[in-house]
Formats: sequence, C-alpha cells, structure tokens
Amino acid sequence: MLSNRAIYDDEHQQLRDTVRRFIAAEVAPNFAGWEETGIVAREFWTRAGQAGLLCPTVPEEYGGIGADFRMNMVVCEEMAYSGFAGPAADISVHSDVCLGYLIKHGTHEQKARWLPGMVDGSVVCAIAMTEPGTGSDLQGVRTTAVRDGDDYVINGQKTFISNGQHCDIVIAVTRTNNERGSGSMSLIVIETNREGFRRGRNLDKLGQLSADTSEIYFDDVRVPVGNLLGAEGRGMNILMSELPQERLTIGVTALAAAQRAYDITLAYAFDRKAFGKPIGEFQVNRHKLADMKTELTIGWAFADQCIARHVDDQLSASEASMAKLWLTEMQGRIVDQCLQLHGGYGFMREYDICRMYADARIHRIYGGTSEIMRELISRAL
Repeated sequence: MLSNRAIYDDEHQQLRDTVRRFIAAEVAPNFAGWEETGIVAREFWTRAGQAGLLCPTVPEEYGGIGADFRMNMVVCEEMAYSGFAGPAADISVHSDVCLGYLIKHGTHEQKARWLPGMVDGSVVCAIAMTEPGTGSDLQGVRTTAVRDGDDYVINGQKTFISNGQHCDIVIAVTRTNNERGSGSMSLIVIETNREGFRRGRNLDKLGQLSADTSEIYFDDVRVPVGNLLGAEGRGMNILMSELPQERLTIGVTALAAAQRAYDITLAYAFDRKAFGKPIGEFQVNRHKLADMKTELTIGWAFADQCIARHVDDQLSASEASMAKLWLTEMQGRIVDQCLQLHGGYGFMREYDICRMYADARIHRIYGGTSEIMRELISRAL
C-alpha cells in the first residue's frame, strides 16, 4: 500500500526508491549495533543528508529542493516500513517536526544560519517541550528565559528529548515572564555548544532502542535575543499551529509500521505449519488476517486524505488528532494480533515482530496521548 497511490507521482516514486536503497546500504547493516549501543551513529545524519532525505521542504535559497510535504511523507513511510524504528523516529523529529517551526516562524537570518545544515545533516535539530513535571500539560513548563540586555539567560530541565544526544540546536519552550498562563511562553533556539548547556543520560526505553532520547539541562545558558522564534509570548500559539503536522506524521508512521507487521505476519502464516497445514489456512487466523487487511486499507485511504488536505493547508487540528488517535490505536491492535499469530516465536527479539511490538507502544503517547486526542476531538464536535 505504500506505492501506487493517487496522491503521489513519478517524482515521489523516485524518492521512494532512493530511500529504500539508503535503508539497504546504510541502515540495515548497522541497525543491530545501534540498537545495542542505544543510539544511531552521527555518520547516519551525514549519509542521510548526502542521500537527500533530510528536510525536503526547505526552499532552494536555503539549500533544499522546495518540495511540498508529500516528499516528507515518502521518507517517513519508507523509514517506518523498514522496521528500523529508531532511525525513522530521529529523522522524522528533525524533518517533520522541528523544521516546520523554523520555516514558518523563523526570520531570514535564522533560516540562512540553520537550514542549510539541517538539509546536509551537519546540523541536527531537536525540540524541547516536556519537563520532568509536565507532559501533555505544556502550560506547566517551568524553564525560564530572562532578558538581560541583548541576551536571554535560560535555566531549566527537559526530558524525553528526541535527538537530544546528537542535536546541534534545540527549539526550547520557555517562560519569558512570571505569569502562569500561555501568554508567558516563548520559543527560543539554543545552540548546544553554548556554555551551560548539558546533555543528561540517553534514556533506556521499552522500544525504539536506537532512537536518540535524552535529558537536557540549561544552566545560565546565554543566547542572543535574535534566537527568539516568532514573537515573545507567542510560543503556545506557534506550538498549536505546528502540532497538527506532528500528529499527522506520527499517525502515518504508525500506519506504515503496522503495514510492515501485517506483511511479515502474512508471509509467516502461510509458511509456519501446525497440525499438518499452514496456520494461515485455519479459518480463525484467515479471518484475523482479513480484518487486519481491511483496517489497513481504510487507514491508507484516511491517511492519504489527511496528507492531501495538509498540503492544501486545510487539515484542521481535530482532523490531525483523529488521524493520530485512530492510526496509532490501530497499529497497537495489529501488532498485538501479529505477535499472537507468531506464537512463542513472537516473544523472541530475534523475530522482527517482537521488536515492532515494543516499538509501537510509544505512538499512543508522544505527540499527545490518545486521551488528549479524544479531548481535542470532542471540543470540535
């Protein structure tokens, strides 16, 4: 279901072929080692940049190709379908999440300074929202940015930061005044080579073991006021404008990974024999496979609709929330059934479905939990 869809053309298929070659040459041979060490190698970013996989929506004047968001989705789908969830997550945060903030809200000077490196892989970007005491409630953010002359002095702690170990710049959610509400929140880009920036431990996770996920600290970090992204006090508004793209991306990632789980399970079901015949020939298992195929087919139709609407700037926040909710919950159902069809072998990490089961769980949490998605959808009823 990844290819031959109406929303894509020949140019997208060419990129799809490039991503598949990149995965075979650069990811597959190294993946087991990255999983063992808990992080992709920094060279991964350079190679991805050389292959043209990073930030395809960056305009040509800043080193990109100026494509629309469908190119991002081609990379996203193929990386997720490969089953190598850690590298897939790292690239997606960089290209599909962080980049939108800089393209839509950055100044010309900010774009010229950071975007070319994000395209070629020499600058890795992270976004720092979550803190130890705040998850989905971003209004509870306590990291401060106090104006001191031509600088902001930043203090605080962030956790669950994707790309936290490799990042060269961080888009940090901060408070620029003492008020509790969203009007005190601002986004500031922090270069990680500045004095006072510290990386904490690379976090030990249930799944996506090679995804770079860290704690980071700001101890009197000074950055120029020119690093402010958008207007002071408008951080929450900017976040709300960009979160639909992030949520759509998570949904599509979940869908592509679910498709992979189904495809390997379908092959396994007609290879593995029990009681003298392939387990896929038993009616109970055939019907499970039929249900999964139906859900995936519906999922792709819905995802393509949402992608097309987003490219036309028509995707609403509630629609993006529905995409994330339904597609990630569907992934959870499918990988669970696929593992069950593998029997005891499904519980062994040497089988891909075991790893994919663990990798899938985070999709119902980050970017806004399923419970938060339901609340956002209900507000638009």
